[in-house]
Amino acid sequence: MVNPDSAEIERKYDVTSSTALPDLPSIDGVFRVEESQVFDLDAVYFDTANMVLAAHHITLRRRTGGDDAGWHLKLPVSDDERSELHEPLGSDPQSVPHRLLEQVAVLVRSRELTPVVHLITRRTVHRLRGRHDELLALFCDDEVTTARLAGDPLEQQWREWELELVDGQIPLLDAAERLFSASRVSRSDSRSKLARALGDGVPQHPAPAALERDTAGALLVTALREYRDELVRTDPLVREDRPESIHDMRVATAKFRAAVGTFHSLIANEDATTLRTELGWIGHILGGARDLDVIAARLAGRLRTESEAQIIGPVGERISHQLSKDSSAAKAVLLESLDSPRYFRLLDQIDAFVAHPPLRESADAAASGVLPGIVDHRIRALFTAMHDADQTIDRSRHDLALHEVRKAAKEVRYAAEVLLPIRPNRARRLAKIAKLVQDTLGEQHDSVVARQTLERLSAASYLLGDDCFTYGRLHRTEQDLGEDAEARYEKLLRRIPKSLRQA
Repeated sequence: MVNPDSAEIERKYDVTSSTALPDLPSIDGVFRVEESQVFDLDAVYFDTANMVLAAHHITLRRRTGGDDAGWHLKLPVSDDERSELHEPLGSDPQSVPHRLLEQVAVLVRSRELTPVVHLITRRTVHRLRGRHDELLALFCDDEVTTARLAGDPLEQQWREWELELVDGQIPLLDAAERLFSASRVSRSDSRSKLARALGDGVPQHPAPAALERDTAGALLVTALREYRDELVRTDPLVREDRPESIHDMRVATAKFRAAVGTFHSLIANEDATTLRTELGWIGHILGGARDLDVIAARLAGRLRTESEAQIIGPVGERISHQLSKDSSAAKAVLLESLDSPRYFRLLDQIDAFVAHPPLRESADAAASGVLPGIVDHRIRALFTAMHDADQTIDRSRHDLALHEVRKAAKEVRYAAEVLLPIRPNRARRLAKIAKLVQDTLGEQHDSVVARQTLERLSAASYLLGDDCFTYGRLHRTEQDLGEDAEARYEKLLRRIPKSLRQA
C-alpha cells in the first residue's frame, strides 16, 4: 500500500443508551478534557456484490459532515490499527476516486463498486489533552443508525464508544480500557461499524482446502499461498510507482510460476499449464519495465566514473532522455495490463488454484519422501544448462545459454525455499549456491543488455551527428565487466561440491 495519509489506532466499545460516560480526566496521562463537540456524519459505504472488501476488513466510504468530510479508504494493519487514505468529496457521489481504486483493484478486479450501507452517526467528541496540552486522543460517543442497501434490507441502531489515538501512545488505550472495564464496558465484537451494519450480509467465502500437515502438497500450497499474498501486496505499490515495487511483484510472480513448474508432478489439473503461461505473460511485462530502470541506473553510474575529458557530446542527456522515454512507455503498458480483464482473470485463477489446489495422490505422501527428489531433478537441469553453455562457442548463443543457466539457478533457489521446512540445512546450502550463480550471471546478463542498449543509442546519436567516442568507451567497460563476471562464474563452478553435482 502507498504511504497512508494517516494511521488510525483506535478501540471500539459496546455500550447501551443508558451507559454513563466514563470519568475521562481520571485516565492515566490525561490532564484535561475539552468541552465536547457534536457532529452529524452521513456516510455511504461501497463494496462489490460479493463483498470482497468487507471480507478483507477493508472499508471504502464517502462521508459528509465533521472535520474530515471526503472519501476514506481504510486498510487493516493490526487489531487496533488501520491505515487511512483520504480524497476530496468530488461532485459525483458514485464516482470512487482513482487513487483509492488503485489500492483495491487487485481485489475488486472487474467487479463494480456499489453502495452497500448507509450509515448516519450523531457523534459527540471529547478531546483528551496531556501535560503539555498536546492532543492525546479523541473519545467519540456515537449514536449510530444504519441501513443495509445490498441484499435483504436491514436497519439497525446502536451506541458505541471509540477511543482514537492522536499523539498518545498504546498505554493510554490500555489505561482507558481498565477504566471502562471497571464499569463493565467491554470491547466491541465488531471490527468496524460497517461489519456490524452488514450483519449476515457478508457472503461466507469457502475456507481454503485443509491439507494434511507435512505432506508434499501441504508444503507446496503453503508456499504458493505466500507468493499469492505477496503478489496482492505489491500490486497497489506498482500502481503507485513505489521504489522496488516492480521488482518485488516480479519476484512473487516468478516464484509462483517456478513452483508450479518445478512441482508439476504433484499437480493434476491441466490448468497449471495455462497458469504458467499467464504468469509468464505478466512476468515478461514486469521484467520489461524493471530492466529499463536497471539499465538506466547502470549506465548513469558508468558515466559518473568517466572524466569530463572522456565525455564528448551530450551523451548523458541522450541516454537519460531515451531510456526515460522507453521506461515511461513500458510502465504505461504495465499499468494497462494491470487493469486488463486478462490480468484479473489470472488473479481469479490464482485464487482458485490456492484455495482448492488440484493435487495428485502423490501430493498426499510425506514431504520428506517426495520433495527432495523433485528438487534434485531441478538441480540436474541446472547442471545440464551449465554443460550446454560450456559447449556453446558462438558468442551471442553463449550469452543466451548463460542466461538459461541463470534462470535454472533461480528455479533451484526457489525450489529450495519449498524444501526449507523439512531439509533446512540442505535448503539453505542450495539456495546460497544458486543465488551466487544467479547473481554472478545476473551481472553478466546486465552487461550484455547494457552493450545492446549502447549500440542502439550510439547508432541513433550517430544519425544526429554526435561523436560516438564515449559510447565506445562505455561499451568496452561493459564488455570488460561482462568478461569479469563470467570469469567469476567459472571459478564458482569449480567450487560447487561434487555431492551437489551428483544430485
